[in-house]
Parts: sequence; structure tokens; C-alpha cells
Amino acid sequence: MLESLKFLFVINPISGGRKKQNVESAIHEYFKPFPHQVEFFLMDGKNDAASLNHWINNWKPDRVIAVGGDGTVSLVAEQLLGTDVPMGILPAGSANGMAKELDITKNTKAALDVVVNGEIKKADIIRINKKHFCLHLSDIGLNAQIIKFFDDKNIRGFLGYGRALLKTLWNKERIHVSIDSNGKAIERNALMVVIANATKYGTGAVINPGGDIYDGLFEVVVVKKLAVAELVRMLLKARRFNAKNVEVFHTKHVSIETKHKAHFQIDGEYLGKINQLEACIEPAQLTLLLPKEGE
Repeated sequence: MLESLKFLFVINPISGGRKKQNVESAIHEYFKPFPHQVEFFLMDGKNDAASLNHWINNWKPDRVIAVGGDGTVSLVAEQLLGTDVPMGILPAGSANGMAKELDITKNTKAALDVVVNGEIKKADIIRINKKHFCLHLSDIGLNAQIIKFFDDKNIRGFLGYGRALLKTLWNKERIHVSIDSNGKAIERNALMVVIANATKYGTGAVINPGGDIYDGLFEVVVVKKLAVAELVRMLLKARRFNAKNVEVFHTKHVSIETKHKAHFQIDGEYLGKINQLEACIEPAQLTLLLPKEGE
């Protein structure tokens, strides 16, 4: 007899413009043949983290599923760090960077197959300034400035990203950074510095070709120049960049200082301007549900 498991689905009702009723109906329909228990937690933007933590501690689900974009994924992940409770993802946001990183499709049935039958694996996180954590990609400079433009104008989608990119490139701000990593200190003028646990942004552009969220390391990617050739390499998922334009350092710890305050974001959330950052790897902190190899 199939073991009965408890599944908690954490739904962001407005994520990606998808109606929560449709998502709930699809989940209910999928689980009809199974003996599993299914419950829903609907985010409302009011004390979601505390309320979700209460739900998890009291109902004790066997698996918790984030239904939404990167913001929803981060909210769920924060409650599960350091536990053996696996997190699954049903991509339903305007930005699904972590789902793309894990090769989780937006097809609801296929994503639910992963939730029920997927491989379980522990992933690293990056701790930033001791209080924040990063699952995917954080950066200082250009991309964070684009995200701020997104937030200010309340725009979404690929066309919106293109508009924001063009505006930001036109008004780009170079930053002078001092980077201390692996006992080596360097200074650079850059468009942005990426703290990368993963490989690519939600757009599919690869910024960290050698990234691996399971290897106990992260990468510092210094983008000094964003030439057309480099943009093409990113979009074509290049395995390496021209070192004159992009430098990559593998590390477990880094300290970064900027001469002037610069825009900063973590996993798609704009956090204002900073001039100092410290990041370190915390291995195997998040248990994930992943597609099985070959599927």
C-alpha cells in the first residue's frame, strides 16, 4: 500500500496573475487517486512568514510546496532551512528563477509529478551579512538597479525586463569594489558583482556557468564590461566568458566593499543601497524535491 504523506501547498494568490482557484482545482484533481493529505496555505501579505511557521510546526507536513514565483520560494525556504522537510516548487510567478535552475516545468501536472515522485537532495545556501540568505543569485549594481526600476514602475514580463534593461544600460552606474576572498584582495571597476549560488537568471541568461548549488562553494562574478558578445554568450548558456569582461572566483567566503553605495538585491528582492557585504556558504541547508535524472 502506498504510504500516505501530508502535503502543504503555500499559494501566492496574485503571483504571475494566475487565479488561485484554478491552481487549487488542478492540485485537488491530481491527488484524487492518492491516499495523501493535502492542505493549502494562502498568503495574504500579512505576517505570512510567522503564520506559515505556525502551520508547519503544528500540522507537521511531510512536504511543503511553494506555488508562486521566487518570492514565494524564498518565504517557504526560510521556514525549512536546516530541516529534513523537502520543499517542492510549482512555478506560478512572473519570475521563476529557482524553478528554471532546477529544471522544474511550468506544466502543473509535470511539476506535481516531481512533488510526489521527485528526487530528494540537499542544497547549499549563502548567508549574507549574517541575517539574509540567498538560494539563487544576489548582486550589487546593474541587475539590482533593473529590479528597482521594475518595482518602481510595477512592470512584469520579458518585455518589461527588456525595457528596464535598456533604460538601466543607458543610465548605467559603474561601481568601484574591493573584494577580499580566499586570502586575496583585489579592486575592480565594475557594472555589477554577483554572489552566485546558481547558474542563471529567471530570463535564462547564464551568469555563472560553473555554478553548482550542491558543491559547498559559491561564486563571485565580477562583470566589468557588458559587451554585445558577452550578452550573446549569456543567452546561449556559454560555459565561459572573456576574462577581460567577466571574472569568476570560487569561494566559501567573501567580503565586498564599494566606494559609494550601490543597488543590492537577493533572489529578486530589492533591498536598497549598500556599501559593504559579507557572504559565506552554508552547505546542505535546504532539502529540495527535484526531477529525477533522465526525466
